[in-house]
Amino acid sequence: MQYLLLFISTVLVNNFVLSYFLGICPFIGVSDRISSAIGLGLATTFVMTMTAAVSWFINHKILIAFNVPFLQYVSFILVIASLVQLVEMFVRKTSPPLYRALGIFLPLITTNCAILGLALLSALRDYGFLQSVVFGIGAGVGFTMALVIMAGIREQLELADVPVNLRGAGITLITASLLALSFMGFQGLIKG
Repeated sequence: MQYLLLFISTVLVNNFVLSYFLGICPFIGVSDRISSAIGLGLATTFVMTMTAAVSWFINHKILIAFNVPFLQYVSFILVIASLVQLVEMFVRKTSPPLYRALGIFLPLITTNCAILGLALLSALRDYGFLQSVVFGIGAGVGFTMALVIMAGIREQLELADVPVNLRGAGITLITASLLALSFMGFQGLIKG
């Protein structure tokens, strides 16, 4: 039950994009088509899950064991960069159209602050191994959900009669802010 609550709270209440505002660049940049949003979301979910597992191991078995926790940032960034390279090679080999659609945003997963935030929050909250993995899966699912919702809305907005001055970035930012406000309602359910 504890893991289910952690998962649900990470997906809905503590959504990395819509509550912590981490990973905004790919959220805005890749959310113009549902297909590319799903592809990037799945790649990010994989990287987040693996980062949670590997960074927990490195943090607890190496950094804390040898009393060098100040190396967390460097080691977590190396883990993330390595995992992103694996994902990039896999996507390039298995789905060239998706690789082209994601463009620069696939290698930029390395610098996605949501993934580094996941590793640091997991260490800060002193999660156990399974908690870290569930936290990583939940963060990835929440990230994917936010991307897909935004992509669906943006695809519909292409058919809407949006005023000329709001087209493009304007309506995208307004939509993102309304999504963030709607997810704040989940926080009220937990606190109330």
